[in-house]
Amino acid sequence: MDLKEKLLSSFMAFEERIDVHAELHDVRTAAIKNFENRGFPTKKDEAWKYTSLNAILKNDFTVFSKQDNAVEFNHVKKYFLHEIDTYKVVFIDGVFSSHLSSTTHEGIDVCLMSSALTKPKYKMVIDTYFNQIANRDESLTSLNTAFAIEGAYINIPKSKVADKPIEIMYFSTGNEAALLVQPRNLVIVGENSHVQIIERHQSLNENPVLTNSVTEIFAQKRAIVDYYKIQNDTLEANLIDNTYVSQKQESHVSVHTFSFGGNLTRNNLNFYHFGEHLTSTLNGITIIGEKQHVDHYTLVKHSTPNCESFQDYKGIYSDRSTGVFNGKVYVEKEAQKTNAFQKSNNILLSDKATINAKPQLEIFADDVKCSHGCTIGQLDETAMFYMQQRGIPKKEAKALLMYAFSNAVIENIKIPELKQRITKIIATKLGVKIGFDL
Repeated sequence: MDLKEKLLSSFMAFEERIDVHAELHDVRTAAIKNFENRGFPTKKDEAWKYTSLNAILKNDFTVFSKQDNAVEFNHVKKYFLHEIDTYKVVFIDGVFSSHLSSTTHEGIDVCLMSSALTKPKYKMVIDTYFNQIANRDESLTSLNTAFAIEGAYINIPKSKVADKPIEIMYFSTGNEAALLVQPRNLVIVGENSHVQIIERHQSLNENPVLTNSVTEIFAQKRAIVDYYKIQNDTLEANLIDNTYVSQKQESHVSVHTFSFGGNLTRNNLNFYHFGEHLTSTLNGITIIGEKQHVDHYTLVKHSTPNCESFQDYKGIYSDRSTGVFNGKVYVEKEAQKTNAFQKSNNILLSDKATINAKPQLEIFADDVKCSHGCTIGQLDETAMFYMQQRGIPKKEAKALLMYAFSNAVIENIKIPELKQRITKIIATKLGVKIGFDL
């Protein structure tokens, strides 16, 4: 039985377990039918032209994990931003861990999707937001919707500023020979509110794991959302991350993606505009080697006038690693005075490393300022020679140049402790001692 057949046969048992008569029954049924019709994406699909899931899908993934997997805080402390106090929503093999989490209902609502999907007091919110901005035609998003039960639920009411960052952490213990997890996150940020969120998926051993994650973010008028995705997993971990963002008037949403680890990583990042004078920011740094694969697929849909979007993705590829950047900016006829900027800069450190870049602009308005650019090259030998002539060893000179190459994205991190953490990860990835003054 292949994975698709296994999932289809598991769906009925899943629904009976959570209540086949639940409000979301029709939503789940429509979603599983779409997945049944479309199946897993292949390289025949234009959006997946450079990314194949075939090797991953050969694993015999467990669909439902055991419920008794426990992890001690000391074993995972290093993955948290422990330098500062944060709210924490932690899951072990897809199951909520109360003793590792620190949630709240005071002023802001940081809790579980399982509570939001099943408790009557959340019904109005779920009816309004759940599965409203996610692409219902996309097969992996549909698969997640069909099995959605657990994840992070974050609701920041009107005119509230979250008093500390929120960490969403998904740990895989490896107690299963191979595990499929499908977290579902819902983030609602009210008018004039502000939140900072850090999301991370982390395997704790070397057994294969496939994470099919969906996150819906709704930013109301003048809301500010800073979302950070840290992807620094083991070489047996595979992540498909689907993020959908809805923005209203004068909101500012930034999504920063740091892809350093994992076997295969696919980031689907979609922004939709529903108001004027808003700003969307999409930043990314990718530093990978060996046979790792990272695919960034972005869409910014400008539907309203006087809006801005900025995309800046940096990639450093060594060994036999492969990267993909497929970015689209879509400007509708009504979206006059749009200012859209898209840039993808890449460095290949090996003759066997590969980057496939496809920046796209589709513009149907005539009063806009839109540009895109893509560069693929190697380190500047002249700059390397200059630095070595001034006493900087070749290894450190190389690291300095690559760090400078990434610095524009790093400077946009608004949490100082997280900026320091990312800097240390980059130093390690570049092969220099963390104590080295970058």
